[in-house]
Amino acid sequence: MKYNPHIHRRQSIRLRGYDYSQPGAYFVTICTQDKECNLGELTNGEIQFTVQGMIASVFWLEIPHHFPNVELDQFILRWEGISYF
Repeated sequence: MKYNPHIHRRQSIRLRGYDYSQPGAYFVTICTQDKECNLGELTNGEIQFTVQGMIASVFWLEIPHHFPNVELDQFILRWEGISYF
């Protein structure tokens, strides 16, 4: 569905005038379409990635190779109110 400001009412949470290119800690949130749990599943207390989840994981871990000034911290999967690190 194409973005329609009258229906979606999205607002930027960015701080006006803030220079996001300066050093700092930033949080990245990635949501799946329709909030579907299609990146993996929990089996015996361990995450088993789907192909899509493995692709997302590999691309996430590749970020510092493309942007040497970036350091990654935690990678968290969250669904059904449960977080896994």
